[in-house]
Amino acid sequence: MKVTIVGAGNVGATCADVISYRGIASEVVLIDIKEGFAEGKAMDIMQCATTTGFNTKVVGSTNDYTKTAGSDVVVITSGIPRKPGMTREELIGINAGIVKSVSDNVLAHSPNAIIVVVSNPMDTMTYLALKATGLPKNRVIGMGGALDSSRFKYFLSQALDKPSNDIQGMVIGGHGDTTMIPLTRLASYNGSPISNFMSQEEMDKVAADTMVGGATLTKLLGTSAWYAPGASVAYLVDSILNDQKRMIPCSVMLEGEYGQNDICIGVPCIIGKNGVEEIVDIKLNEAEKALFEKSADAVRNMNEALSSVL
Repeated sequence: MKVTIVGAGNVGATCADVISYRGIASEVVLIDIKEGFAEGKAMDIMQCATTTGFNTKVVGSTNDYTKTAGSDVVVITSGIPRKPGMTREELIGINAGIVKSVSDNVLAHSPNAIIVVVSNPMDTMTYLALKATGLPKNRVIGMGGALDSSRFKYFLSQALDKPSNDIQGMVIGGHGDTTMIPLTRLASYNGSPISNFMSQEEMDKVAADTMVGGATLTKLLGTSAWYAPGASVAYLVDSILNDQKRMIPCSVMLEGEYGQNDICIGVPCIIGKNGVEEIVDIKLNEAEKALFEKSADAVRNMNEALSSVL
């Protein structure tokens, strides 16, 4: 099983590292436009093999897509990162051109690949990749919901002072500070609703902290986060390559589901060897439906900026 990661920056390299030491794929190819950068990252990761005990082959290349041939999954992380004070929406003009070019290049060598989009603004870039390539909708997946849900569970675990792995929680909607929807109503601790352990005020604070989770890290780090995003991508890739059929919130094309059409936005999906194998209807209540509709409207407004690219 072969994975290509386009963009060898912090997120792409972390993703390659996690995929390697967990043995998710037999080969990982890192691609970057910066001379020698991907090759250096690949070499650095490979020099961990004897100390961490993995056998995955990691190679790097400066913009040579022939090395990506035969990839089962292609992860697109390339694009400029978000800087302090910058919204994901402000990235659209630059990153749209990058994602379209990358999609064309990887499919020329891996026509059967499933594409995982990480570049921001993620929902709009997922929509662009789908429309520009003409691929079936099950083969183009935006990663954002997996990351947002991971952050949601982290903040719940901190508030509850309980292990993160004992907590279930999901974030749907757009991958943005004002568009994501942490579903506190459905969150649980070892099967018991978190409302049994937290007040409404506490749950609202967790939701608010989750929504600005990325911006908080950007302010602290001076750039976008990378450990959790990279691990979230690897988690999604694992579910595809090893046919795990995990339920993961992902940005996917909706055609009537959740009352929406012609939009890529975060909803719970069953992810397996065919990519998106099912979109799961989790029966939102009226308040959640209203928030989802508002989120979809915001994503559509961003998508309008793609008219010059598509």
